[in-house]
Formats: sequence, C-alpha cells, structure tokens
Amino acid sequence: MGAPGAEVDQFGGENGTDVLLGVVKAGRIPESRLDESVRRLLREKFRLGLFDGGRFVEESAAAIVIGSPENVEAGRRAQQSSVTLLKNGKPSDELLPLRPGIKVYAEGMDVAAFDGVAAVVESPEEADVAVLRLTAPSGADPARGFLGSMHMGSLEFDAEVVAHVNAIAELVPTVVDVFLERPAILTPLKALVLAGSYGTDDAPFVDVLFGAAKPLGKLPFDLPRSMAAVEGSREDVPFDTVDPLFTFGHGLRYDE
Repeated sequence: MGAPGAEVDQFGGENGTDVLLGVVKAGRIPESRLDESVRRLLREKFRLGLFDGGRFVEESAAAIVIGSPENVEAGRRAQQSSVTLLKNGKPSDELLPLRPGIKVYAEGMDVAAFDGVAAVVESPEEADVAVLRLTAPSGADPARGFLGSMHMGSLEFDAEVVAHVNAIAELVPTVVDVFLERPAILTPLKALVLAGSYGTDDAPFVDVLFGAAKPLGKLPFDLPRSMAAVEGSREDVPFDTVDPLFTFGHGLRYDE
C-alpha cells in the first residue's frame, strides 16, 4: 500500500509483517484495504486453477519423487555440466583433469568429497595441488532484513582473501572455483586454474576436477577486469564493460 495512485497488493520477497500491521494499528490504512488485496490475489490464483483438486501436492510423495535415484543422478549430471572452466594452466601445460591418487589441500569445501579419489593433506606444503572454493564478494547485510540481504557493493575480493589465495598459489599448483552469484573480479587471483560454478555441490565438482565428468558450462555474463571498468560502464547496456577478463559465453573444454 502507499499513497493514492501508487498502491500495490503484494510485497514480493518480504516475509515480515510488522510494518504493515503497524500501519493498520496506527489507523493509516483500514483493515478493509488488506481484505481487498487478499481478494484480488486469491481471485487470480483461482483463475489459474491453483486450488483445483488435481493441483494439490502430496507432501509425502514429493520427497520420494524429488529424491528418487533417477532425479538425484540427473541433478548431479546437471551440476557437473554447469561448471565453467575459465583458465586451465598454460596452453602447453594444462592442469586439469587431475590424476587420481594425488595429494590435495582443500579449503571452502567438504574434504569427504575427495574420498576414494585423492589423499587430503593438512597444508599446501604437503600437497600436489590445492583446491579452493570461494563465493563471489557480496555486501549483503542480512541483519537489515530483506533489502539488506540483497547483493550490493564491490565485486572485488578483500585484499586479505587475494593475499591468502596468492600465497597458496606460490607454494603449489592451485585451482580456484568461485560461486558466481555475482560477476566477481578474478583479475588479482594468481591460480593456475580458474573455474566458475553456480551452486555445484562439492562431490560433482570433484568429479569434474578428476575427469569423471567434463566441464561444459559457459559464462552467462562478462567477468569484469576491474571495478573501475564496472563503474565506467552504462547500467542499462549489456556487455558495456571495457576489456572484460572473460567474456559472455566463455568456457574451456578438456578436449580443446
């Protein structure tokens, strides 16, 4: 609800009711106005048939169907295929796929994902390769509620994160995978291998690392080279960032 001429019937993505109920209790809008919104929303849901007999979900069956071996395997294949290989060492000396049985130092993931494939060690100095999984930078502040939970701020990793990654990369060949919730700036990261993922679990990701599956993903957006390039681009024009580090559609293959 708002001023006349600017009213809405639904606040998308907001679960808190305190503000709305407070406005009603303060007498700024009548409770009948809420009833009007409820009628409008329910009318459209009934028109769509969402309350027809055949549309109801059997909760007991949902877990069985979604969790069936066939669907779980299909989900695993989808996650494997979505991994986007951005950089794979030098053209004449590719690091991936890794050789089974090597010693791996891992951060940001469940080391159990390497069971039966590689030996996990406690330090980069002991390892044949390091595997680090990061999440794209986010200025979100969940304490501020729904709006605060939204991504905002710089796309650059903190200096401490960059220094940590690069220190490991100095000691051992390093694979860095970034959960690309946002188009992170990867330019300062000195890893031999860079990959992007979009919610891939650790086990399917390890499958790709060791060649049990192939990375088939392609970038859904450009990855900018710097925040200066981002700030200098136009907000309403796609692919407007100058000299991106990796461009839309980029994705290497093992057989290339």
